[in-house]
Amino acid sequence: MTRSFLRSLAQRVTSTSPTTAAAIPGVRACCSSARPGAPWHRTHHVHPRKHMKLFISYPVRAVHHGVPGRVRRRHVTTLAAKEIPMHTRFRFAFMVGGLLALGACSGGPSSAEGGDGEIPGKGGGAVPDASFGEGAAVGSAASGGVSDGVGPPSEGSPGGSLGTGGGGGAGGAGGAGGAGGGASIDPGTLTAGAWDDNRNFDFFLSYRSTLYSQQLPGLLPITEADHQAAHSLFAAPPGKKETLDVSLVIDTTGSMSDEITYLQTEFIALSDSIFARYPNAQQRWSLVLYKDTEDDYIVRWFDFRSDPDEFQEKLAEQAAGGGGDFPEAPDMALSKAADLSWRTGGDTARLAFWVADAPHHDSNAAAMASGIRALKDLGVAVYPVASSGVDELTELSMRSAAQLTGGRYLFLTDDSGVGGAHKEPTIPCYFVTKLDRAILRMVDIALSGVYREPEPSEILRTGGDPQDGACQLASGGEVLVF
Repeated sequence: MTRSFLRSLAQRVTSTSPTTAAAIPGVRACCSSARPGAPWHRTHHVHPRKHMKLFISYPVRAVHHGVPGRVRRRHVTTLAAKEIPMHTRFRFAFMVGGLLALGACSGGPSSAEGGDGEIPGKGGGAVPDASFGEGAAVGSAASGGVSDGVGPPSEGSPGGSLGTGGGGGAGGAGGAGGAGGGASIDPGTLTAGAWDDNRNFDFFLSYRSTLYSQQLPGLLPITEADHQAAHSLFAAPPGKKETLDVSLVIDTTGSMSDEITYLQTEFIALSDSIFARYPNAQQRWSLVLYKDTEDDYIVRWFDFRSDPDEFQEKLAEQAAGGGGDFPEAPDMALSKAADLSWRTGGDTARLAFWVADAPHHDSNAAAMASGIRALKDLGVAVYPVASSGVDELTELSMRSAAQLTGGRYLFLTDDSGVGGAHKEPTIPCYFVTKLDRAILRMVDIALSGVYREPEPSEILRTGGDPQDGACQLASGGEVLVF
């Protein structure tokens, strides 16, 4: 209530342009680094005895007046105490100061759309951090699964033999990316390829059938019929979107130190690049972090925020650590991601970038499938980012999640020289670009509804031998490079 009242109050003394603002007594215009669509950004404390400064900032929604598109600025207005009559000054300061105090007593406002919180692990045992705000809560693992049985499909394997991309030589791996790596990483360092299994669906079925016939432990109880239905669903162009919801789902165990440091370094530049290309598309960002049951927390989450700077603060507070055995708890993380306050409707692009290097526990395969299905039902496209050390089960699970939800499979490569060795994906050909370029391309495709190849200047090398956007299989078939 406090925030709503102050927001209304600020709106009554603000204007949408410097010209209009100048015509209102007691108001002067300035600029802020807020975004179109951002919520009420900042209210500075009132100091009635310190020069009687009364300063309220409120970013006016989606208004631009001659401000360069590449600079994310927006006109706001400032109410200066020295320009207000003294009696009004005292009454206004008393009122706002009292409301701010009331807000502080009630836990303070938060720009998170829903609650933030964590599920403690056995190594922590702590209640959710107080910094999570009044929405903090301790959740429970999503239960339930699917009834489909696990096993190799009875039908024959379509497509040709599987192959891995060969050409182009990798740039060599840097040191091992174990716990405690965490050295600073310059923006634009990590490199990645991308693959779309819905564009190459027969190849995906062949790949999947090969691994299911081996009856690997932990295979997801998702049937070929499920994948067929998803493929039919995503055959039509998705159409242009107006707003953007993105969740970063990140494995924060010790081996992920390099990737976490990179995201902390790169996020603001990434958000700015999206804004430069789509200045009218309101961005919201959420964060889901996970480890395993023996760590200080299993899952920690920060619900959607419209202010990228606030999101960056939450991201910067995180650190890699823990993680004893190889499998982790992505099943719980994906289920929690599905519980966030995603916007509904056909005009919002909903993306979840799942950054990880380890699979789920074999016994949690049903819960893993349930989390993926929950995101699919919400219209959230999952974009896995396979990091150093992934195994066959992790790649298959990630690609299955991407295909089922209409996302794409992203995978880090050794070209950056950062982290441990990266698994060569089981695909015949691909382009390698910087990871930030790959992520931006995925967002661009999601918002525009139009497929876009990487620019020639973005391609660092190729895996395999793609020609004219495709490459040939040994069986005589053809797949489309992404």
